[in-house]
Amino acid sequence: MIKSLHARKHQLANQQRQVEILENGIFKEGKFPTFKKKIEPAGHWPLKPAVLEIFQVNIGYMCNQTCKHCHVDAGPDRKEIMTRETMQQCLDVVKRAKLKTLDITGGAPEMNPDFRWFVQQARAMGVEEIIVRSNLTILTANPKYKDLPTFFKENKVRVVSSLPFYNADKTDRQRGQGVFGDSIKGLRLLNDVGYGKTDSGLLLDLVYNPTGAFLPGDQHQLERDFKLELKKHFDIDFNSLFTITNIPISRFLDFLIESGNYEDYMEKLINAFNPAAVAGVMCRNTISIDWQGFMYDCDFNQMLGLKVESQVGQHISAFDSERLNNREIVINQHCFGCTAGAGSSCQGATI
Repeated sequence: MIKSLHARKHQLANQQRQVEILENGIFKEGKFPTFKKKIEPAGHWPLKPAVLEIFQVNIGYMCNQTCKHCHVDAGPDRKEIMTRETMQQCLDVVKRAKLKTLDITGGAPEMNPDFRWFVQQARAMGVEEIIVRSNLTILTANPKYKDLPTFFKENKVRVVSSLPFYNADKTDRQRGQGVFGDSIKGLRLLNDVGYGKTDSGLLLDLVYNPTGAFLPGDQHQLERDFKLELKKHFDIDFNSLFTITNIPISRFLDFLIESGNYEDYMEKLINAFNPAAVAGVMCRNTISIDWQGFMYDCDFNQMLGLKVESQVGQHISAFDSERLNNREIVINQHCFGCTAGAGSSCQGATI
């Protein structure tokens, strides 16, 4: 218990430190325009929601991996796990608000002991789309997870998985030694039950993050390359590839600072700002829920501890669609990551 409280205090202190880095420094000096100053002339200030469609729930930060780019700071040592009681509150909100998509993430969400119950309850109540963000390696990490592909199939889950590249070198540099090989094994298990196969109705999507301090390439071209290379060398099939820009928070922000790349990367994001990408940012149609049931405008704000506006209620126990639809979205300088180039969201490029 004492160790858990200490870890929580450390996390809160780290969140505050990162928010201060983003708010001050190069932006306080006036060297670069703030995100607010960039979206204001484009007519997007204050940034407001569109129609709420996606209910994204982080059911725990525990993970079997410790990836360098992870914005969740997930790992085997993280003990934050959503309880079944909070999961039930989430399900009640999804049903009451008639939300289209339940997007389940982590950590490795499968490591939550109530993960399967959560998915089954959502399916039983008729949620239109259930997404599980799996890291692939969890499928082979322990015998108790080996039936997950069949479980996903039985519950008509859409599987979205991270794969930094179609070869071992770049993938293992970002996610750890041997991860690429285990990811291929996981993809094969999913393919074996029909995921990614034409006309199966079982969607398997991959997520691409750059392995360094640069922007992702063209999503369509990368998807073609991934499909060609994975089929040619491993006989792997999948449906779509989503490109996501590395957001300057958590481990990636620490990496940028430690490597002396922070200012250059922020300048790169700012110079690539695309006003057309603002309309499609995920905070406009998504609400993010943490393991305790607190609400955030997006998963990235969650990792910085930036809850939704206090006046609309910050916990799902106070969920009110009308108030949330009229809120102002909380922004900071990390938001440049979602509006650079073709834009970036949990569903890939926004343009």
